[in-house]
Amino acid sequence: MDKYDQLELRCSRLGGEVKFSYCRKEGGDLPCLRIISCWYPFFPVEQYLRETMTEESWNAFVGQMPKDKIITLIELVEAAKKRVKIKDE
Repeated sequence: MDKYDQLELRCSRLGGEVKFSYCRKEGGDLPCLRIISCWYPFFPVEQYLRETMTEESWNAFVGQMPKDKIITLIELVEAAKKRVKIKDE
C-alpha cells in the first residue's frame, strides 16, 4: 500500500470525503484530473506521481489535464495582440 493512500479530504467534485487511493485511480489507470490541485497542500503530490507513474502514464495524464485558467487567459491575450499587430501592418 502506498504511504499516502489512507489520507482523506473532501472532494469538491463528489461532495464527500475520499481517500488519496481513490484519486490515484479515479480515471481508471490514470489519476483524477484535479489530483494535483486538491492534494498539493498536504504533500508533494506532483513529485509523487512523477516518481510512481510510468513515463507513458504521466504523459497521458498531463495530456488530458485542462489548462489553468490564467494560462488560457494569457494565451488569449497573446493571440489578440498578434491579430491587432497584423491589422496594423
